[in-house]
Amino acid sequence: MKSDNPGKPIVFVVDDDPLVRGSVSSLLRSVGWDARVFASTSEFLAEQRPALPSCLVLDVRLPGVSGLDFQAELSKSDIRVPIIFLTGHGDIPMTVRAMKAGAVEFLTKPFREQDLLDAVKLALERDQSRIEADRASLVLKSRLETLTERERDIMGLVTSGLMNKQVAGKVNLSEITVKVHRGRIMQKMGAKTLADLVRMAEALNIRPPGS
Repeated sequence: MKSDNPGKPIVFVVDDDPLVRGSVSSLLRSVGWDARVFASTSEFLAEQRPALPSCLVLDVRLPGVSGLDFQAELSKSDIRVPIIFLTGHGDIPMTVRAMKAGAVEFLTKPFREQDLLDAVKLALERDQSRIEADRASLVLKSRLETLTERERDIMGLVTSGLMNKQVAGKVNLSEITVKVHRGRIMQKMGAKTLADLVRMAEALNIRPPGS
C-alpha cells in the first residue's frame, strides 16, 4: 500500500478484523499520521518499509502465527520496529511476555482512543531515536576507517586514561610524535575534546592494544 504522506512517520496496522483496521487507521490519519493496514503478518512482511520512523499496531490473536510469536520472529530477523499490541482477550502473562520483549504498550479492546494515540506517539519517538543513533554510529564507523592502525592503537591508549608520556612508552614513540598522532586522531574523528573521544571509543568498543 503506497503512502499518502511520503516522508511522514508511518504506523503499520496488522489486524484480521476489517472493522478494527478501518477504525484504527481512520483515527491515526485524523491526527496526521500515515497509516498502512494489513490483514496478516505475511502482508506486512511483503511491504517495502522506507527508512522513516515507524511503529506497528499489532493484534495479538491472528490466523496462523500469534502476534507474540511474530514479535519474536521480528526480533530474530533484526527487524526493529516498536510494537503496540491490541487484544480482546488479554491476560497478565501475555502482557508481561509482550512488555519484556520490548513492546511499547499492550491495550485491551475496546481501548481509549487517546491511549492508542499516546502509545503511537511514544513508539514513533522511540524509533526516531533509534534511527538517529544508527546514523550516528555509521558516521563514527566511517570516521574510524580513516585512522591508520597506529592511530587506532594510540586512540585506544589515550582513551583508556594514559598520559601522552605513558602512551609514548607503550608504542615506542616520542612524546611529541604521540601528541601529533593524537591531534590527527581528534581531527579525523571530529572530536573537540578528550571527553568526546572517550565517548566515541566507548561507542566503537575501542580498547588498548593487547587488552
